[in-house]
Amino acid sequence: MNKSDITSNLKLEKQLCFRLYNLNKKMNRLYSPVLKELSLTYPQYLVMLVLWDSPDPVSIKRVGIQLDLDTGTLSPLLKRMEIQGLINRCRNLNDERSVEIQLTQKGINLKEKAQGIPEKMFCLTGFTPEQLKRFNQQLDLLLENIS
Repeated sequence: MNKSDITSNLKLEKQLCFRLYNLNKKMNRLYSPVLKELSLTYPQYLVMLVLWDSPDPVSIKRVGIQLDLDTGTLSPLLKRMEIQGLINRCRNLNDERSVEIQLTQKGINLKEKAQGIPEKMFCLTGFTPEQLKRFNQQLDLLLENIS
């Protein structure tokens, strides 16, 4: 490898991390006005997705694992959601050490208002369904490789 190859590898546009960082920022900007209509932030939306997918209460630990969030980040987020009336936190009856969260009726009702979000976001990508499927598979592989 010659010196110019090494130097060109350090260009910003060749960095995968920058592409992912930039993509994340742009996706958050696209989601922001849509989620604002639901009075949700993007992290709150992710928590709601986990809860909407489960008919039973979910442990805070499981939510943290699914979203890759530590308790220091998750606790204040859940506290705000509880104040908004979207969730309730309660101790697991079988294990007092475990705290679970469940949707309130308001949180359940919000699911219907959120139904159109995935399609709206998909349309903004300009991808075909097949392109999105392949892209998601590639991202899953990348996540698996670096985990």
